[in-house]
Amino acid sequence: MQTLVGWHVEMEFREDGDRTRAAAMVRLGDGSEIRGHGNANRHHSDQPQLMVGEEIAGARALMDLASQLLERAHMQIDEASGRTSRPIR
Repeated sequence: MQTLVGWHVEMEFREDGDRTRAAAMVRLGDGSEIRGHGNANRHHSDQPQLMVGEEIAGARALMDLASQLLERAHMQIDEASGRTSRPIR
């Protein structure tokens, strides 16, 4: 199997008290970039577990990216087929 293109994903995390924020960016083969964000909140009675907050916030940021990529693909399909774009639910 031959690789035709590669995508590069970068992820950054910031922790502020009980809140972890993740910012994700994917660089597509055409050079365009899409950014996604995710958050995680630790209940004040839970023990601090930095890795868990990163995993949750990171997963949510990646889900945001996935949603944007699907919306982008649907719009491109609609444009190529001459259909009017419809909002994704």
